[in-house]
Amino acid sequence: MSKISIVVPVYYNADTLELLYEDMKEKILGKLEEYELVFVDDGSGDNSWQVMNSLRDRDPHVKLVKLSRNFGEHAALLAGLSVCTGDCAVTKQADLQEDSGIILEMYESWKRGNKVVLAVRKERKENPVKVFFANMYYAIIRKIVNKNMPVGGCDCYLVDRKVIEVLERLDEKNSSLTLQVLWAGFRTDMIYFVRQDREIGKSRWTLSKKVKLVMDSVMSFSYFPLRLMSGLGVAFNILAVILLIGVLIEKITHNTPIVGWASLMCVVLCSSGVIMLMLGILGEYIWRTLDAARTRPPYIVDEILEESAAEKQDEK
Repeated sequence: MSKISIVVPVYYNADTLELLYEDMKEKILGKLEEYELVFVDDGSGDNSWQVMNSLRDRDPHVKLVKLSRNFGEHAALLAGLSVCTGDCAVTKQADLQEDSGIILEMYESWKRGNKVVLAVRKERKENPVKVFFANMYYAIIRKIVNKNMPVGGCDCYLVDRKVIEVLERLDEKNSSLTLQVLWAGFRTDMIYFVRQDREIGKSRWTLSKKVKLVMDSVMSFSYFPLRLMSGLGVAFNILAVILLIGVLIEKITHNTPIVGWASLMCVVLCSSGVIMLMLGILGEYIWRTLDAARTRPPYIVDEILEESAAEKQDEK
């Protein structure tokens, strides 16, 4: 009999956790052979931890992990995967935008031999501006990072125990867990669903976090920024040589005085901006190297609550 772990990162989700549990209980939990629910509190400042404990009191299959502070969704998912005991594990968002029923489809796909099953958005019933920028992010990822990234993107995926072991060995920070799963290269299947708009609660997915995700995704899995810097340097050097030759020819043939303070300053400012941009990109890579060299853990677990011995005895 196989066991599935459902890992749910929690960050200010006190208003949706009860609804999420009831939704999963109604649609999937009774149909699974054996399961566990792993809720990971990623430093929530509301009463999410109290709600999670109330769920644990009602269901012995619930396991709770509390991180010492907010480390981000990537770290929260890793923490949940590191303590789960299932033969496979599926990640689930707590915002109620994904239909819980897709977990059964993903589970069946795993039984057919797929080590990774992605829940891909075929449609998003959300703000058009938000959808546009999300699609642009996934287009960039497919173009310069990983061509196997689904067109609609995915936040929810199922991974086999072997994949979990690989993710734990990678132990990367400032990265994208989804891209790590795709990078591993295991046999992959896709399940499509319609992502609903968020009706309860407020998203904590801020602009700064989105920008960091783009930078982490590109710099952790591609050398495109470095190649771009080299290309810009070559292009500017060629342009400078062409302009120099043109100025010398004009001076020799027509005795034209070399003037143009304004144009010169534009070139200087433009080239200085490009240089600063290149230094910033190099700095990002160097900082990531430093962060990895310090070997600080990607997350710190403050507390783990699972079924107690007394509860197990009561069941018997």
